[in-house]
Amino acid sequence: MTMSQLPTIIVPARLESSRLERKLLYEINGKPLIIWTAERIKSEAPDFSLFFAVDSSELSECLKLYGFDSILTRADHPSGTDRIAEANETIGAEWVINVQGDEPLIQASQIQTLADSLAEGNLMATLATPFTEPEAFYNPNAVKVVRSLNGNALYFSRSPIPYARSLKREVSTDWLLKNHCYKHIGLYGYSAEFLRSIAKMQRGQLEALESLEQLRILENGHSIYVGLSNEETIGIDTIEDIEDFKAYLAS
Repeated sequence: MTMSQLPTIIVPARLESSRLERKLLYEINGKPLIIWTAERIKSEAPDFSLFFAVDSSELSECLKLYGFDSILTRADHPSGTDRIAEANETIGAEWVINVQGDEPLIQASQIQTLADSLAEGNLMATLATPFTEPEAFYNPNAVKVVRSLNGNALYFSRSPIPYARSLKREVSTDWLLKNHCYKHIGLYGYSAEFLRSIAKMQRGQLEALESLEQLRILENGHSIYVGLSNEETIGIDTIEDIEDFKAYLAS
């Protein structure tokens, strides 16, 4: 993949959210969360084109005020992937990287790992990082992924996988590292053609059960390559997450 063929970053942005109301417009130190993310992406990946796929004129106007481009999409998309698929019909990118709008600490190395994974011929790729804390491993909000020997995802789950059958107590940090227990990082890369096909795939039973959109791809018999990253992002879902982000900014 040459420089002229760098993927385009598209951020799916939905105004309403379940755990923190209208969180993308939540002001942190005088600036909306979505702008913290936008400025971080521009700083970490200046060579990549950047668009936001939004479902609200409020988000569009906010982004415009700070100089960022957006595409207004339908409000009824079931997932962020469906939203960016619609947006890319207008943008026309050959390769797309999906960065979440509530990830204000995205790393350049993570974006580059996804771009490299696509350049190696994978039609869809995502990221994972090793678990180091047992508490996080048992947290259903921390999504787990199990990889095959060639790096493709075998399954994603909110349950602890792999299951430590031989242990009578909770796992240790050493056990997590020894047994390749990975936390999924919700960043994705796709070819435009494969992105279009995802929007047409039948929604899966496991996708609905776990509330994990990436399971649709596995249920329909396709592969997702999982690249590894030593960097972990901080997703903003709660007031506590916002306080953690403020503490990071103050450090």
